[in-house]
Amino acid sequence: MSCVENVVQTILSDYEDDRDINKTDIYNQPDKTEIIDIINKLFKIVYPGYYSDKVYKIYSVKNNMSATIEDVIYHLNKQIQTVTDSARAEEITLSFMAKIPYIRSFLETDVQAAFEGDPAAGSKDEVIMSYPGLFATTVYRLAHELFLLGVAMIPRIMTEHAHSITGIDIHPGATIGKYFFMDHGTGIVIGETTVIGEHVKIYQGVTLGALSTKGGQKLKNVRRHPTIGDNVTIYSGASILGGETYIGDNVTVGGNAFITSSVDKDTKVSVKKPELKFQ
Repeated sequence: MSCVENVVQTILSDYEDDRDINKTDIYNQPDKTEIIDIINKLFKIVYPGYYSDKVYKIYSVKNNMSATIEDVIYHLNKQIQTVTDSARAEEITLSFMAKIPYIRSFLETDVQAAFEGDPAAGSKDEVIMSYPGLFATTVYRLAHELFLLGVAMIPRIMTEHAHSITGIDIHPGATIGKYFFMDHGTGIVIGETTVIGEHVKIYQGVTLGALSTKGGQKLKNVRRHPTIGDNVTIYSGASILGGETYIGDNVTVGGNAFITSSVDKDTKVSVKKPELKFQ
């Protein structure tokens, strides 16, 4: 046996036990590549004037969109079947697609919040086409509806795809109200049980997380992330942690603040200016 054959056999023999990482059943698990393709097609449906195929003439736009919608229904149903039974998959798929107008009503407010909240925004077109925060929010809002419908794994694959592109990590289980804006966005983390109100603006590097995850799976379904009220602004680098932490309405949290207890409404939280030393 050659050296190459020996290495090949060594690796193949490592697949023979029942460890979790040895799963080789490719037909009964979601296809990540196909899910990403579904996301791209959902963007065409959600933002038809921005992501639609430019090769079609105006009079055929509705026909083209009909084909795209039917294509998403078919492929999404197929992916959901890998994590649930066939009858339930079709019901979930149609329920999700029926929610698209509802999702779009939220995204309309998110675009408005980004445009009004960023003086550097040249237009709403610019926000939709280029802002990573809106991209991540859009994927989250789509994934969140699948999460609420009880779909396993696929919503997380969707938001982690957005995470890999934007650096923004939003768990699909989080609850986020209308007029949500993440300025710059990179490094933002929003945990599974986070609840965010309306008209909330968050800057880069903010963490809405848990105080501790040492309990592991024992903490599943336990409220461990904070609640953020309406009209809250959280500046860069701030960390707000804990399931019992409530940030009241109209609060402003300064950069690099570390908060593990509730903050009353109409409060400004800031970190004492550090002393600079020059040697």
